[in-house]
Amino acid sequence: MENTSTKYNHIEAEAKWYQYWLDNKYFHSEPDEREPFTIVIPPPNVTGVLHMGHIMNNTIQDILIRRARMQGKNACWVPGTDHASIATEAKVVNKLKAEGIDKNSLTREQFMEHAWEWTHKHGGIILEQLKKIGASCDWDRTKFTLDKDLYDSVIKTFIDLHKKGKIYRGIRMVNWDPVAQTAVSDEEVTYKDEKSKLYYVRYQIKDSDEYITIATTRPETILGDTAICVHPDDERYKKIHGKTVIVPIVNREVPIIVDDYIDLEFGTGALKVTPAHDENDYMLGQKYNLDIVDIFNDNGTISKAAGHYIGEDRFDVRKKITADLDKLGNLVKLEDYTNRVGYSQRTDVPIEPKLSMQWFLKMQELVKPAIENVVNDNIKFSPQRFKNTYMHWMENIRDWNISRQLWWGQQIPAYYLPNSNDYVIAENPEKALVLAKEKTGNANLTIDDLRQDEDVLDTWFSSWLWPISVFDGINNPDNEEINYYYPTNVLTTGHDIIFFWVARMIIAGYEYRDELPFKNVYFTGMVRDEQGRKMSKQLGNSPDPINLIEKYGADAVRVGMMFCSPAGGDLLYDDNLPEQGRGFSNKIWNSYRLIDSWEVDSNIGQPEYAEKAVTWLNYKISQTLENLDTQFETYRISEALMTVYKLFKDEFSSWFLEIVKPAYQQPIDIKTFNEVKAVFEKLLKILHPFMPFITEEIWQKIETRNDKESIMISNMPVIDVYEKDILEKFEQTKEIISNIRNIRKQKNISYKTSLELFYKDDLNSYDNIYETIITKLAGVSEIKSTKEKIDGAIQFIIKKVEYFIPMAELINPEEELKKLEEELKYTKGFLTGVLKKLSNERFVQSAPAAVVEKENIKKADAEAKIKALEEQIINLKK
Repeated sequence: MENTSTKYNHIEAEAKWYQYWLDNKYFHSEPDEREPFTIVIPPPNVTGVLHMGHIMNNTIQDILIRRARMQGKNACWVPGTDHASIATEAKVVNKLKAEGIDKNSLTREQFMEHAWEWTHKHGGIILEQLKKIGASCDWDRTKFTLDKDLYDSVIKTFIDLHKKGKIYRGIRMVNWDPVAQTAVSDEEVTYKDEKSKLYYVRYQIKDSDEYITIATTRPETILGDTAICVHPDDERYKKIHGKTVIVPIVNREVPIIVDDYIDLEFGTGALKVTPAHDENDYMLGQKYNLDIVDIFNDNGTISKAAGHYIGEDRFDVRKKITADLDKLGNLVKLEDYTNRVGYSQRTDVPIEPKLSMQWFLKMQELVKPAIENVVNDNIKFSPQRFKNTYMHWMENIRDWNISRQLWWGQQIPAYYLPNSNDYVIAENPEKALVLAKEKTGNANLTIDDLRQDEDVLDTWFSSWLWPISVFDGINNPDNEEINYYYPTNVLTTGHDIIFFWVARMIIAGYEYRDELPFKNVYFTGMVRDEQGRKMSKQLGNSPDPINLIEKYGADAVRVGMMFCSPAGGDLLYDDNLPEQGRGFSNKIWNSYRLIDSWEVDSNIGQPEYAEKAVTWLNYKISQTLENLDTQFETYRISEALMTVYKLFKDEFSSWFLEIVKPAYQQPIDIKTFNEVKAVFEKLLKILHPFMPFITEEIWQKIETRNDKESIMISNMPVIDVYEKDILEKFEQTKEIISNIRNIRKQKNISYKTSLELFYKDDLNSYDNIYETIITKLAGVSEIKSTKEKIDGAIQFIIKKVEYFIPMAELINPEEELKKLEEELKYTKGFLTGVLKKLSNERFVQSAPAAVVEKENIKKADAEAKIKALEEQIINLKK
């Protein structure tokens, strides 16, 4: 051991040890004979920066990977980033706009140059930031979803699924994002309740003075109406079946159709049908062969097809058309109405239902093994409740719209034939040309005659392959790495992407490996502020994680986040959490400093109390390791941290060190000193996955180490045989000492004053195994047995053994009598509450037997205490 500073310098230690780990390649993994333990990181956006959710998620992953590494497994944590097509392209477009460049003025190749420049400049920052929290990823394996091998994997998958008849192209109603100007999937739409209006508008029946009134929340879409629909059983409208009406503003003549799809209770029972801008209306349009009028441009402005308000924003037109309808006498009334509006998660603008030519993946058959293997727990979810969420989506799944109207991403490998919508699917233009010649019989075709589809694939279409593609399992399905590392052990991710990513990876795993992609899924919650609000830049309620690490230390931030991170539960963050983590770091450091300060004498023997304490703590460590195994197996990682925290803070620091530490200015024997270091080293190893930096710093100091040694590649302590009876007896010893200490505090008795302790044990249950510890920690001169109660003594009871501390000369009888009577009154009230509960037949019959038994024990203890208190009061009154 070496002399050390009074304060732990986390900034110095973190920089030193992380570089040491990197230099020695402790994070790197290669296939070998050991059992693999694999995690693939949920790839953050390539241009993203670290936020509190990343801290929580990646801390959990690092805890799991470091623990596996110390258990002798070949731990491999693959890092990487996602190209995030919509988000990244939006940033590049905004950057170009700030430079006076319109994306539409560029060729695809020119735009991609700008996008790559942006990515190289801003990409990878988040991975560097992850190193600050101690993430032990195998950085040599860092992947990006647009790396050539991953890009090729996506294209190969598309081609394969198309050959299998699972990918098709067609016009469908999609969720259109007018800001990103691309389709987005159903899962990328968030619904919000908004206070809006219900507009009642009347349409004149042709060749009549009569009108039919409809109710709509979107009057601007009147410009695209091609029918009015009523229910066949609605008596109000039977006389107008088959007639036509005039659409106001545009004066378009459209039919009245009849269908039982109509909700008789909504509005007036008559529905305006706009096939181009509502999914249900589109189905009616297909069913009744209605015209389709697309009134929106891709940017959400009104198109030429509408004939009015051309080029104006959709929401501006809503106001204008309302005023114009009123002027024309077609606006009947307005009503307040709460409407559920779909918003694009990416840009936070209302999506527009829009007909668009898109590429789709058929999902009905693909999902079957993914459903079966979650239902039967081949893939385990923690918490289990997310199985229901998963199953609801999977059982109601729709075809996946996999195309996006963007340039940043994997370009769809469809090549259109000259002057045709017909196409061939191929890995590259050269192969496409061969197929095109075969398809057309035209040997004179050139690559320039072919036109590749402009769209790119949905970002999730690349990340659904992530656990396979990072090991090149699509391009080389039988390579050594995919066979060794796959399936991975656990996925740690937020429950908000259970559909986007988790479900789709499971689908891809069974489609391309006929195997699960991971054995366990650990769902984290969301980090919120003290008011329960989601942390965001807009609200300004999210601290900068890097600033927190610099202020409190990485270990403190990790531990602080994990103290309140139940699986799947949201974490309410405040600065007390890292402060608490820093307090724990200081406790560990100060424990080391205390041990480091002891003078060692090799000529003195080991006292009995030290020998007993070492045995007890080693037993306690084994019991704790047993509990930790269960907690980790069930992914109760926050609980596991609390278990380790209590082991160190309560058992080691508060009890063990107090027992073994030498008297003031006295040396400690060499045997005890070495055993203290040994148990301290065990505790450091158990703590290491949670707090890697401080544990490495102290571990390197407590013994002389070789150049390439590290706690992170040392062996985790194993569970030794332990005696539960010994542990139970020590808990009773703690109670005895605590009672005596409380008596000293209550009676203001100095520790310099020795006390006598008598015990009355009618059941022969007293054990003197820890008497030397009681003597030392409680300031007791001797411990004796007694057959009779001792007059003038303070009494307490533990496990039906009565203990007496004579106080005749140390207390004021009147004050003591008052305290005993108050305690008697409280205990009788407590007993009344217990008896009331036990007299409730419903409680006794319905509560678990263990709960009822616990209440009976409380009853017996309270009755014994009341009896003892009454006897003490009688003795004091004599």
